[in-house]
Amino acid sequence: MAEAYRIFHSTLFPTLSLQLSKPSHSYPSLLSLKQAPRKVQCSVSTSETKWNATQQVPWGCDIDSLENAEDLQKWLSGSGLPPQKMSIDKVEVGERGLVALKNIRKGEKLLFVPPSLFITADSEWSSPEAGQVLKQYSVPDWPLLATYLISEASVQKSSRWCNYISALPRQPYSLLYWTREELDRYLEASQIRQRAIERVTDVIGTYNDLRLRIFSKYPDLFPEEVFNMETFRWSFGILFSRLVRLPSMDGKVALVPWADMLNHSCEVETFLDYDKSSQGVVFTTDRAYQPGEQVFISYGKKSNGELLLSYGFVPKEGTNPSDSVELPLSLKKSDKCYKEKLGALRKHGLSASQCYPIQITGWPLELMAYAYLAVSPPSMSKQFHEMAAAASNKSTLKKDLRYPDIEEKALQFILDSCESSISKYSKILQASGSMDLDVTSPKQLNRRVFLKQLAVDLCTSEQRILFRAQYILRRRLRDMRSDSSSAQHQRSSDSTQEVLVEESEEEYDGRRSLNSGEDTTDMKSCDGVSRSGNSQIN
Repeated sequence: MAEAYRIFHSTLFPTLSLQLSKPSHSYPSLLSLKQAPRKVQCSVSTSETKWNATQQVPWGCDIDSLENAEDLQKWLSGSGLPPQKMSIDKVEVGERGLVALKNIRKGEKLLFVPPSLFITADSEWSSPEAGQVLKQYSVPDWPLLATYLISEASVQKSSRWCNYISALPRQPYSLLYWTREELDRYLEASQIRQRAIERVTDVIGTYNDLRLRIFSKYPDLFPEEVFNMETFRWSFGILFSRLVRLPSMDGKVALVPWADMLNHSCEVETFLDYDKSSQGVVFTTDRAYQPGEQVFISYGKKSNGELLLSYGFVPKEGTNPSDSVELPLSLKKSDKCYKEKLGALRKHGLSASQCYPIQITGWPLELMAYAYLAVSPPSMSKQFHEMAAAASNKSTLKKDLRYPDIEEKALQFILDSCESSISKYSKILQASGSMDLDVTSPKQLNRRVFLKQLAVDLCTSEQRILFRAQYILRRRLRDMRSDSSSAQHQRSSDSTQEVLVEESEEEYDGRRSLNSGEDTTDMKSCDGVSRSGNSQIN
């Protein structure tokens, strides 16, 4: 659900160094199991853990199944959920979702899920001893909830959450379920591929650390046949796609049964939160719904790649106003000032290679600052640290820097990076029709076709943004060079100057009219110097 990945990555994975000492552990990142004053790196260890993307857990249901929906609704109603204006049904967007049973007005509050139905880090365990051990080791919320879900699922009907877990997908849509081969083949051009690999690495590292520091010491409470890599991939897949942060409860994270059946739409902005007056999780509709229509919320302002990463879907091309593509930029090792520039970047938490998001409406100020640094000559060495600071999103210093003398080179640097990425996307999309889908199982064939289509949809949407940036950059550079050429001619003689001004007036006005149109760039901000934090392409 909304903001799940942002919370997970920023609070649990700032680094993968785990401080260890003895029982009472503090977690600076994933797990900080206090056992000995040394560090453990959470990383993929193929000798310890094998990542099998096709195995499934023995609980839950097919992702489009309604077999357990009726039991879930009955259990929720008997557990304190008030009468609803929606029911679970099969839908065109999202396999299954909540559909209006009655007319729903714009501005109406819905759901009212009480806190007694939340799953949080404070929820009661069916196996109190297991819960006590994890709390003794101060396991943070995400790994704790992942373990809790597995523990409750394994005891089946003995758990109060049995009906809820039975209605959860057996294999959530998530890039966690893509094999490394599939990520490399289908998402080679997209930076989301690397993000997915990092996420898999983090999840495997978290499981390995839990297994080494806790599970192996309490095998009766955490048997490997239940608490293993496959079940942890399932539980983390559920958390990535369903956990919500509730701003009105001080940012508490929770699984909210029933509310998590709502699907995302790029056309709505309403989101889930705790309503203190009604003492339940609600959302307020920002449009009306007729009986039979699917009801939507927003999972947050996320790019298509982020939606695929956590939720396993890609919106239709051009429908997501928050869509963006990560543009990779790198210093050239042949640069005479490479070491000095790299040192300046590292001082501000950056590296020689950085990625910056580009949207259809513009790009961040930090990207332009990085480009200035990349092309700056030795004579500007005193400005290296200023540029590097502006290129960092952690810096509070002024970011809207301008260096007119190297602006053209900086824009050309960005354009070259855009065109290099476009070439990679074109290669992947051209080859998509001939990708090998020769699998013997019809079910597996359908899965591969589905993954391939998701990849094509993502690559098409990301390439579209790059094409737009390419167009803007080319036109901006053309105008700069045209203006520069005109200025050189003007300096040649007064008489020539008068002729040039007269003959170019109509052409110049044409360019200015283009710049004021819907499909053009605001000249004041196309270099990334916008007060709003992004350059705007109007």
